[in-house]
Amino acid sequence: MNVIEVSDLAFRWPRQASDVLKISEFTVKQGEKVFLEGPSGSGKSTLLGLLAGINQASHGEVTILGQKFSELKGSQRDKFRANHIGYIFQMFNLLPYLSVIENVMLPCRFSPLRQQRINSSLEQEAKRLLKQLHLPTDCLNKPISELSIGQQQRVAAARALMGQPELLIADEPTSSLDHNNREAFIELLMTECERSNTTLLFVSHDQTLQGLFDRTVSLNEINTTHHETTS
Repeated sequence: MNVIEVSDLAFRWPRQASDVLKISEFTVKQGEKVFLEGPSGSGKSTLLGLLAGINQASHGEVTILGQKFSELKGSQRDKFRANHIGYIFQMFNLLPYLSVIENVMLPCRFSPLRQQRINSSLEQEAKRLLKQLHLPTDCLNKPISELSIGQQQRVAAARALMGQPELLIADEPTSSLDHNNREAFIELLMTECERSNTTLLFVSHDQTLQGLFDRTVSLNEINTTHHETTS
């Protein structure tokens, strides 16, 4: 089964004369861990926004878990994302007025479906994820602002994994860490994905991480707007 299916996709921002992305085909199978690489400004975050239903394709189709996004209204895409997709944002997007543990439990507040997948209490599952991701226990009730960047990153990952989403999208979440910490973090992330059979699409411009994944996809190779501008 394909978790991600992109066909004949084109996307351009409003009032722009040309497409930012043009992808004829891109698929990711269930349980795959895919590394999507490309230089800064190549459209990686734009593609992730389309795959999460945050943005809508100008042309073509994005299908996630068999659901065509073109068939859904904006509010329906939001609900689908809440139920099925974990997203680690590049800037983490943690809520500063909530504690660490409250941030991690947040997805299940918006999605009864993800809450149903948890056998223990929400708080117990949040603590388990944070422990697996090596966050010190004395951080659990601190406000986000008191955590280091590396600690915030772990909180963002735990929040995205909460409730076993079928698809986890990670947008350069390791860009502020040194190489050793990056590798350790990704391995922990993969362990959790294995545990819940979550498909992982991990975006980075750091090509040294490619060997940790099942396969690598270069955005510059699948995005034909790049070919058109360089030919």
